[in-house]
Amino acid sequence: MSKIAFIGLGIMGGPMAGHLVAAGHDVTGYDVVPAGLDKLKAAGGATAGSVAEAVRDKDIVITMLPQDEHVEAVFTEILEHAAKGTLYIDFSTIAPKTSQWTAAEGAKKGLRVLDAPVSGGETGAVNAALSIMVGGSEEDFQAAAPVFAAVGKTFELVGGNGSGQCVKAANQLVVGGTYALVAEAILLMENLGADAKKGLDVLAGGLAGSRILELKRESMLARNFVPGFRIDLHHKDMGIILAAARQAEVAIPMGALTAQLIQSARAMGYGSLDHSGLLRVLEVLSGKDEA
Repeated sequence: MSKIAFIGLGIMGGPMAGHLVAAGHDVTGYDVVPAGLDKLKAAGGATAGSVAEAVRDKDIVITMLPQDEHVEAVFTEILEHAAKGTLYIDFSTIAPKTSQWTAAEGAKKGLRVLDAPVSGGETGAVNAALSIMVGGSEEDFQAAAPVFAAVGKTFELVGGNGSGQCVKAANQLVVGGTYALVAEAILLMENLGADAKKGLDVLAGGLAGSRILELKRESMLARNFVPGFRIDLHHKDMGIILAAARQAEVAIPMGALTAQLIQSARAMGYGSLDHSGLLRVLEVLSGKDEA
């Protein structure tokens, strides 16, 4: 079992750190929000008063943070205080270039670095059923396997440093586009007089089936948009996707449209809703908004 520092104990990081404690690891957590620290204590973990305190003398340092600037700031502290040979795993969703920067800077200090963004949302984090896409070396991936096994169901090494973030961008591209199409399908059925609930049940069992239809169709029909993953965060991810597409010189017209719909959701004041709340945007565009 490993001595682990876990930085970022929010909606995703909190349950993940708890699973590592349950797996027998010695976990010390840090977060700027006290509630995350309290939950980790209740799960049997230890807490620290700073990043520096958390990462000293640890085998593995993990971050799960909202945006690139948070990762950059915390990693700068990690570079200063973590021991040579420490394995750094970043579960955050950030730009590939930021993950490549952490790898390059980490190598200068003797740290081993993996980018390991996750998919599955809050439900996946709570149930230890995340899908993890990992960028880095095979040796470091194998060393991190016990951590991945404790928090996820599927984990794959998809390439060198930054590759995990590339695959996560592709994941968010598909997720955002699928939510938009499911929302359109709901409105189409509801406004043509079909039973949308039964219709989605049929769609879920056919070629149109998806994890989104499996997990979210009932909450979308009920207009229950309690966030598992907020529109604000998906908006951030769409920025990463558009920048990556430009870097790769790849046309993503459907992705660009999805980015505009998500931007519209934020402009309408829906940024704190679950990303399935794209249904609200399409209701407004269709003149069907009841608000």
